[in-house]
Amino acid sequence: MLEITDVSKSFNRKLALDSISLKVNKGEIYGLLGPNGAGKTTLIRIINQIVLADKGLLRYDGKLMNEEHLRHIGYLPEERGLYKTMEVLEHLIFLARLRGMYKESALKNANFWLEKFEIKDWSKKKIEELSKGMAQKVQFIAAIVHEPELLILDEPLSGFDPLNVELILKELKELKAQGKTIILSTHNMRSVEEICDRAALIHKSQKLAEDSVWNLREAQKNDEYIVRFTGNMIGFANALWTDFELIDKQELGENRFQTVVKMRGQNKIDDLLKALMGQIKIEAVEERIPTMQEVFMNLINRKEAENA
Repeated sequence: MLEITDVSKSFNRKLALDSISLKVNKGEIYGLLGPNGAGKTTLIRIINQIVLADKGLLRYDGKLMNEEHLRHIGYLPEERGLYKTMEVLEHLIFLARLRGMYKESALKNANFWLEKFEIKDWSKKKIEELSKGMAQKVQFIAAIVHEPELLILDEPLSGFDPLNVELILKELKELKAQGKTIILSTHNMRSVEEICDRAALIHKSQKLAEDSVWNLREAQKNDEYIVRFTGNMIGFANALWTDFELIDKQELGENRFQTVVKMRGQNKIDDLLKALMGQIKIEAVEERIPTMQEVFMNLINRKEAENA
């Protein structure tokens, strides 16, 4: 769907992107991750042809990107911006027509989304009369009202309460099921784990990693296991002896605990189970897979250590 090859961009001699190459496959949700100032928004603006790259190529469905492709792209910028004096329905139709949609289709689609989000009553309200959360919903609809093939969302969950976060995540899953391609730039790591197929991490203008979310997490495994049990914590700790290390423990109730145990030497899960059996009542054991937040921090810390 979208292929980015060796894209670089500088502003006043400050490097914002350094030979970035990414590939976003059709029908996937692709996470674009990185701390503030990493270069994510600059890359998104280049895709949307708001700014031009200093060098590099962008291809859309195998063809060099041009203005015509913008009709097939929906964009939700991080810096939200709606015309405050326009009415909601009027505004959605206006934005859809800017993307090449006929007025009748724009009206039909705008009403569909307003009804789906249960905000049809806002149709005649001016943007300036809306709360921040209400305006966020309208801005999200504006990004999808023209039925784009590629949807680019820059911090789409910012400003939403938990209920509306779930609403947006549910809608993104539905759009993916319809074959839409989505680029999601976000700091919300839980949402990345929940809905993204693949992701790239950008730090200080460079790409640190790109892979499936599962592979990124698997690559950071550290031979740690979560053990939930009923019994005596002292007995549990003694059973570990020197072959295993107790990393963390949490009391769940009377004589009930959840712990994180790290393997030492060549010990495996079978060895851990043998050491514990007869000492405690094991409820569950599972390998601890790092969260995307941990992956995020580990890769950045590793890069900082290399640079130092």
